[in-house]
Amino acid sequence: MSEEPREEKARLRTVALSITRRLAAAGHEAFYVGGCVRDVLLGTEPEDIDIVTSATPEEVQELFPRTVPLGARFGVVMVVEEGLPFEVATYRTEGGYRDGRRPSRVRFAGAQEDVLRRDFTVNGLLLDPETGRVMDHVGGLEDLRDRVIRTIGDPAARFAEDHLRMLRAVRFAAVLNFSIDPPTFAAVRAGSDAIRRISSERVREELTKILVSRGARRGMELLADSGLLARILPEVSALAGVSQPPLFHPEGDVWSHVLNMLEGLPVAANGRADERLAWAVVLHDVGKAVTRTEDGRGIHFYGHVREGMRLAEGILRRLRFSNQDIGTILDLIRHHMHFMSVMEMRPGTLKRFLRLPDFPLHLELHRLDCLGSHGMLDTYDFCRRKMEELTREDLHPVRLVDGDDLIRMGFAPGPLFREILTAVEDAQLGGEIGDADQARRWILERYGDRRNEGRRT
Repeated sequence: MSEEPREEKARLRTVALSITRRLAAAGHEAFYVGGCVRDVLLGTEPEDIDIVTSATPEEVQELFPRTVPLGARFGVVMVVEEGLPFEVATYRTEGGYRDGRRPSRVRFAGAQEDVLRRDFTVNGLLLDPETGRVMDHVGGLEDLRDRVIRTIGDPAARFAEDHLRMLRAVRFAAVLNFSIDPPTFAAVRAGSDAIRRISSERVREELTKILVSRGARRGMELLADSGLLARILPEVSALAGVSQPPLFHPEGDVWSHVLNMLEGLPVAANGRADERLAWAVVLHDVGKAVTRTEDGRGIHFYGHVREGMRLAEGILRRLRFSNQDIGTILDLIRHHMHFMSVMEMRPGTLKRFLRLPDFPLHLELHRLDCLGSHGMLDTYDFCRRKMEELTREDLHPVRLVDGDDLIRMGFAPGPLFREILTAVEDAQLGGEIGDADQARRWILERYGDRRNEGRRT
């Protein structure tokens, strides 16, 4: 961990402790709760700290100058101290879950009742930050020791209260490298269809957290085994059993290929992969399930990139991705097969390819694509060498002519301008022309007879 994140997390703990101390000084109980306690006990620095207290929301708001009521009837107040936000929740019990997400009844209660309403035992532990004492009313310490994800109480009841908990069970198991308690997993399988009732944004958030973690492969396997994948991403689920040419894909079907790639995803210092790259891995071959054909010459996937882009766009829009992320992921899918021909590309075409926006992501997707199948990295190494050899000026040379130059040369403004300027840049990138005079002569030789194109008669 770099110094800056370490210092930030130390400040997080210091400020959180000051909040619990102020609550205690006013006569209220206050503990850390949930994932932050789990992470501390696992030896991981928490990224946020949630606090639970006997103080009512009104009492919390009186004690702290900067607060935001996140849900007054749920007893949750955001306290902002030194620019850092902390959720401070009053002990409560809940009931009457009608929509698979929100309770219709909330009653303020005690600490033990509060943890009994939570999702998983490993998230139901309380920590006194002053003494370091852990209070366990749900068997969470034992499950942490055994590395098991288990619901608090009846799993079917917990998942009926909030259907997203099924997806969270998979996420925690994948990210923490825990197993899922068999009755808990059986309840996920039995109730998986209910995940359709959860908003796309919440589903996307959980899926992305799985995909950017070190447990991405295992997370996707658990999603498939639980039945959740078929409900959330049926287009991806359909990749299982789609066989491929064994010469280039000795790993087996398309689903195995995707899993191999996920296993190799590079993880940054913050412990996460690039989410655009992760989603491109999942979706880059999604078109193969609907384009597979087989004849005497073998297995083919004609048009799988085009179909894959169509399917991927539908998935990404369904999950409410931003337009910017959709554009990047679709571009990664669009170009992933172009690496096959990089060694035969003309110099100008190759340079245009190498200067694609986010090209490092394209190159990394290609590396994973190769390692997830045949393992040959010759085209990857070729592109790496070219990127090292070529300067920014080589890839983005100064324009030799522009529209005003074309007008002065007698060309009429119109669609021809784009054609000429693109052709000139291609020639420039290919080393055919090197200065403005050469460019003008080159244009007149090839386009001079089209100078009247587009003029009114």
